[in-house]
Amino acid sequence: MAAAFLGLRTVIYYVADVAKAKAWYAQALGVEPYFDQPFYVGFNVGGYELGLHPAGDKPTGPGGSEAYWGVGDVKATWERLTKLGATAVSEPQDVGEGIIVATLADPFGNHIGLIYNLGFPNKA
Repeated sequence: MAAAFLGLRTVIYYVADVAKAKAWYAQALGVEPYFDQPFYVGFNVGGYELGLHPAGDKPTGPGGSEAYWGVGDVKATWERLTKLGATAVSEPQDVGEGIIVATLADPFGNHIGLIYNLGFPNKA
């Protein structure tokens, strides 16, 4: 029997400057990291982890995949993150059945997906 997937646990963003990324994400997420080392910074975001890792020889920015973080209000979160320096990738849109999605790029080029989905709990 194959092992079952248990759901999203960690999203890792590779960044050129971990200290700057840590400061930006602490402000954007409204929480301080629970794990803070030069080689990795981890934030607990509603029971899931956002990890910041020094890029080294890995490319930064979008790499062919996007993780979507559940939020209670996509438009309000979008507006707050753009005020903090994130840029639009795809504007908030209702994709049907009450699901609203949007994507921004953080100041380091990584994509941040936002989602409000009535089929999943929308609270931390």
